[in-house]
Amino acid sequence: MNLSFSEEEVAFAEEARTWLESHLVGEYAQLRGRGGTGREDVAPELLIAWEREMASGGWLGLDYPKEFGGREASLFEQVLFHQEYVEARAPGRIPNIGLTLLGPTLLTFGTPSQQRRFIPKILSGKQFWCQGYSEPNAGSDLAGISTRAELRGGCWYVSGQKTWTSLARYAQWMFLLARTSSEDESHRGLSCILLPMEQSGVAIKPIVQLTGGSEFSEVFFDEAETEADLVVGAVGEGWKVAIGTLGFERGVATLGQQTSFRQELDSLLRLARQNGVDQNPVIRQELARMSSELQIMRWNNLRILSAVDSGGAPGPEMSIGKLFWAKWHRRLGELGIRIRGTSGMVSDTVENSATALQAGSAELDYRLDDLQRTFLYSRSHTIYAGTNEIQRNVIGERVLGLPKEPR
Repeated sequence: MNLSFSEEEVAFAEEARTWLESHLVGEYAQLRGRGGTGREDVAPELLIAWEREMASGGWLGLDYPKEFGGREASLFEQVLFHQEYVEARAPGRIPNIGLTLLGPTLLTFGTPSQQRRFIPKILSGKQFWCQGYSEPNAGSDLAGISTRAELRGGCWYVSGQKTWTSLARYAQWMFLLARTSSEDESHRGLSCILLPMEQSGVAIKPIVQLTGGSEFSEVFFDEAETEADLVVGAVGEGWKVAIGTLGFERGVATLGQQTSFRQELDSLLRLARQNGVDQNPVIRQELARMSSELQIMRWNNLRILSAVDSGGAPGPEMSIGKLFWAKWHRRLGELGIRIRGTSGMVSDTVENSATALQAGSAELDYRLDDLQRTFLYSRSHTIYAGTNEIQRNVIGERVLGLPKEPR
């Protein structure tokens, strides 16, 4: 890769820097250095409003075609934007599923009509999406999906359940996998369907996490309706679409994720200096390792992205990045508790009486600090979006060409 920047790219970075400084003011000034993966120190509504603010400056659709409201920014321009974003201490981004997953999927697999209908609204921040893949009996193995969709009278009717659905309570739409054939099982017979959330056939139940928050939800469908032409790709080719979507999840979107990782590591370095733990040679070595590996993560991601920058869906090599960052962030959480010391093992709770909890009249409200949230939340990284074991199988079989694991 040629990592030198042109005059146009330098000007792009300056534009991003100026815009961020002029808009991280007022109600958004409080967001500096806050938010991020697993951290619920900012209300989702405010972070969604920040996404709309960014949309007003044209910063959501960096790599999207101009015809849909995007900038058609180069890969290096996207890297520069995320770098400026970190240096401005802008907030950790809320998972914008429509922007990072559905939009690229529609550009690759969607019809022109679907692209014109949904992508401009996503890039303007007016439409928020969630993803319906996992089910109680179908996590990493999507072949176990049992949610079904039946085509009747010009509409799909969806019945079943999804779980671990990020930010479902705030989404107007969901893209989901459903079984559309009663004859085909396993990977065959699945279709990717776009479904409006605001209807009587959809019920949402938040899931309270170890952190005390409820980013995820269970979603229940009872004859939920959607239009017949809102299938992405051909009917029965949902597996192909799903694999493409997972590739986008591990592609350019991770550049933004790495900005929050850098913010977390910088905060941890400051804490180590404040309490003197940075003088411990073992801790110093671990911090240096985490910093080096974060840089490796960035270069590896850029290397892989540069290979697919010509267009199309990313390939199975994206699993390399997922496996690496999931383990890295989990170790960061563990290191954070070690640096924090014994006080990191204790947190205050509100309304935590046994009587109230047994009666169902109160929920645990943990007063966790950022390190505690990272420690707890990062345990999930090696499970969601494909477990570490699944990622190793993908890398071994589809990247390295090794024999398949015995079934």
